[in-house]
Amino acid sequence: MVWEIDPSNQGTGLPLEGVRVLDLSRVLAGPLCAMIAGDLGADVIKVESPDGDPVRSLAPPRFGDDATYFLAVNRHRRNVVADLRRAQDYEHVAALVEVADVVVENYLESQVRSLNIDGLRARNRDCVWVSITPATTGGPLADLPSFDLLAQARSGLMGVTGETNSPPSKVGSPVADVVTGLYGAIAMLSGLFARSCNRPGRHFEVPLLESTMSALVNQAQGYLATGVNPTRLGNDHPSIAPYGPVTTSDGLLLLAVGTDQQFARLVEVIGDERLRRGEWTTNDERVAGRDVLRSVLNEVFVKSSSDAWLAVLRHSGVPHAPVLDVAGAFAQDQIRDGDFVGSMSSPGGTVSTMRTPLLIDGVRPDVRRGPRRQGEDTESVFGA
Repeated sequence: MVWEIDPSNQGTGLPLEGVRVLDLSRVLAGPLCAMIAGDLGADVIKVESPDGDPVRSLAPPRFGDDATYFLAVNRHRRNVVADLRRAQDYEHVAALVEVADVVVENYLESQVRSLNIDGLRARNRDCVWVSITPATTGGPLADLPSFDLLAQARSGLMGVTGETNSPPSKVGSPVADVVTGLYGAIAMLSGLFARSCNRPGRHFEVPLLESTMSALVNQAQGYLATGVNPTRLGNDHPSIAPYGPVTTSDGLLLLAVGTDQQFARLVEVIGDERLRRGEWTTNDERVAGRDVLRSVLNEVFVKSSSDAWLAVLRHSGVPHAPVLDVAGAFAQDQIRDGDFVGSMSSPGGTVSTMRTPLLIDGVRPDVRRGPRRQGEDTESVFGA
């Protein structure tokens, strides 16, 4: 099969222009990995089963007939439908594998066997193959279906998320899938670099559980080094204080005082003599006395509004931020007056979307093409 680069991906000057990525994945982590490749200029073809990517129906909300969830991670790719259980469709997909530079898939071990995915990979051992799995292959969880919520639960992430005396809580966005998708993109780019150095194609496995556990970072390392099991601290930090919310007269404000010098500046800005007491000079002391320190700070900050304190702190050198909802985040000057939000085509019409956060030589790449209808490009790609 000849894989012609789509016109929307020609002449872009982007780093991955000319790279062919076959996306056999569905839901979030795999499609996010493939979308990152498309954002960077790769020519991506997504293969959906006749049943469609389940994320198309994860709604509300919807835009047109598709869930906005689908729109979030499926731009920059053509879309074909193939049933790998049918010999003709299997051969169509195998022909794409033979000329692909990268393949991204997230089949379970049992699906790999039943659909003969290894047979597809055997068609092109030189390509970079990225397998996103529930957990590392060979382990007892490797063939159990998993999703972001389950990964957050099993990983320990929920164990450190939530208020001290409340049940564990998930993070409000699908952070497990996102972290896994980003590791998938790292794997893809590493493999492409290896190929550019005349090394053979590599098979990368990106397990959802272990990728999510890697997001524990300091919490995990603290446990592994000391054996002390981290607990939920609400919005407080286990190792830094004050590092969390304070109450103002009309809401909350976040302080992130990471050094003793920053705390000294906070004391000067606030001007409350209670904060000059010696027992809060060092971070170790502030962490040990965080409850009393929080009480004093709340008594000070509740005397003025959040906006008033933001004005006071703006040029103080004290790290701080307002606590915004999603609408507020998009309304702040940095985002509203910048180019992070753009527009893209979709089956339901033109829709606003977040562009890639990356800038290349000071320029943020455009969204060249939005998500496609299911099977919209089947005839042009397969010729049938």
